[in-house]
Amino acid sequence: MSTTPAQPERRLDVRHAGALCVGMVIGAGIFKTSPLAAQALGDPTQLLLAWALGGVLSLIGGLCFAELAAAFPDTGGDYHFLRRAYGHRLGFLFAWSRFAVIHTGSMALLGFVFGDYLAQVVDLTPWLGPHASALMAAALIVGLTALNLLGVRVGLGTQLGLSAAVLLGLVLLGLGAGAQVLAGVPPATVPPASPGSDWGLALVFVFLAYGGWSDAATLSAEMRDPERGIRRALLLGLGLVMGLYLLANWAYLRVLGVAGLAASDAPAAALMRIAFGPVAELVMVGVVTLTALSVMNALLIAGPRTTYAAARDLATEWHLARWNHARGTPTGAVLATAAVALLLVAFGDLTRGGFSTMVDYLSPVYWFFMTLSALAVIVLRHREPDRPRPVRVPLYPWLPLLFAASSAYVLWSSVVYVKAGAVVGVGVLAVGAALLWGHGRWRQQISR
Repeated sequence: MSTTPAQPERRLDVRHAGALCVGMVIGAGIFKTSPLAAQALGDPTQLLLAWALGGVLSLIGGLCFAELAAAFPDTGGDYHFLRRAYGHRLGFLFAWSRFAVIHTGSMALLGFVFGDYLAQVVDLTPWLGPHASALMAAALIVGLTALNLLGVRVGLGTQLGLSAAVLLGLVLLGLGAGAQVLAGVPPATVPPASPGSDWGLALVFVFLAYGGWSDAATLSAEMRDPERGIRRALLLGLGLVMGLYLLANWAYLRVLGVAGLAASDAPAAALMRIAFGPVAELVMVGVVTLTALSVMNALLIAGPRTTYAAARDLATEWHLARWNHARGTPTGAVLATAAVALLLVAFGDLTRGGFSTMVDYLSPVYWFFMTLSALAVIVLRHREPDRPRPVRVPLYPWLPLLFAASSAYVLWSSVVYVKAGAVVGVGVLAVGAALLWGHGRWRQQISR
């Protein structure tokens, strides 16, 4: 009787992975961070340039990850790349940070977006009190977890439908601005509070909105086309995202003006109210809540795969290292991810920070490992030069170095902006290092 654990099968196409990439990126970012970026820059031209720059650099990052994913396909995605480039200790720390900070923090963040926007339509405060948003976030996490435990095909099918709803919502923003142009209505004018030109702060929010595309690399071992599939998925998804982000920000600027955008807490809803009336505003609120749901669903597809891969490499007897072949999901890892996300929702509710608390919690850690992932392209080319590379980054090594430098700059900016959150992230990494040390000691004792 074979004791080899079940492995993922190649049954996903570009359509599924591209939808996952779009779903991972388009979320709370475009609906929550555009006003913050506008506050930091205060100039419409600079704002559009910042979003274009974020898209171009993300495309370069997509090329880097396409080379890594095609050369080293694995369900661990960038965990696997980091482990091969820097050793198992750093790979484990990344898997730990994704499990305890990046993915779970993003799920909690999006859960608060879902709860906050839904509260504008349905007032649950009389029944749930001040914890209404957190309780709705927790309910959404539980529901999506149950859905994904039914199997990867169910989860990805849901992702396709949700991504379509998100795309429709962003197109509606463009239509709203177009209607204002055709009607000859000038942009709304609001006296600026204090025009700024803080590119570092603006790029923290812009890159937060673009963040998440790298998680599509976790599906590299499940792509039907093992050579070009993941590259097509990343470039297709990121190209579409960049176009939609530029369209959305142009629409914001055209209808609200840069000062009006900077002053708005819900620019998408405000735009639709001005262009089409209160009913359209309610529709946009629905789209935003679906957007949060879409990204959370994508996180539950991609995130547990990294946890599964890390547990598989450390100790195959762990429950987290078990792959459910019948359902096509790492069941234990899915449940553990959901549990941590629920704890972070409770943490965000306790601090009364919600969305902002989660941004503080995850940004520095995310960009630290993204910088290392970009440099892994160069490290692995030197360490494993004979490895077949169906996809190669053009203009090597300049493009990987450019992406690494931009990631390091955003890391620095996020530390300057977040401050206390950076300390929390370092603390979480320290816990992961302690777990790794404890596991090594345990292994040594067992071997004796």
